Amino acid sequence: MAPACTDSEAVLELINQTTPCDKRILIAIAGPPGSGKSTLAKDVVERLNATSGSESRAALLPMDGFHLDNDILAAQGMLARKGAPETFDAQGLVRLVRRIRTGGADIPYPLFDRALDRSLPEAGLLKADTPIVVIEGNYLLLDAPPWQELAELFDASVFLAPPIETLEERLIERWLSFGFSPEAAVEKAKGNDLKNASIVLDNSRKADLLLTQKDSDH
Repeated sequence: MAPACTDSEAVLELINQTTPCDKRILIAIAGPPGSGKSTLAKDVVERLNATSGSESRAALLPMDGFHLDNDILAAQGMLARKGAPETFDAQGLVRLVRRIRTGGADIPYPLFDRALDRSLPEAGLLKADTPIVVIEGNYLLLDAPPWQELAELFDASVFLAPPIETLEERLIERWLSFGFSPEAAVEKAKGNDLKNASIVLDNSRKADLLLTQKDSDH
């Protein structure tokens, strides 16, 4: 599911046209599950760093590191809804982005290990001198507390919104790739992922750049 060149180029153009409010540019790439935001964000960061020489010009910070632990979700009866807004440490994410906005020091951040199905605290490290930070995740533009506090911290934002039929197809394919049966893959996609996709599509703030991918096959 490689991103279309036009998508990456559009994001790079947005970054080039963005004037940071301080020494660092913060770019949000948001969208529902299955929209391709993680792949796009990774591609954009790789392109930025490919022209930066020995020093990294950009860093990627995924929101998924703020998944709450499965034990916590199970105790709350929320494990089946993992991936919904309330199953993340949203306040922790807001605090981290505020630190990144302030800058001045190396900042550790959590990463999500899909094989272990859990977050790894301080598994990533953002260097103090990295001038561009690309943050990607489902709910970065969600217009609900405490997520809405993020909006003022981004210099620019991107939103991916493929047709719902495309999302369903991709999400089922994702679960099949994880070894689920066709029936279980459909249930995982329709029973949880598409519910979360609807939340993202219906309740996110307007982004500076909207990518509908209607003319893309990725």
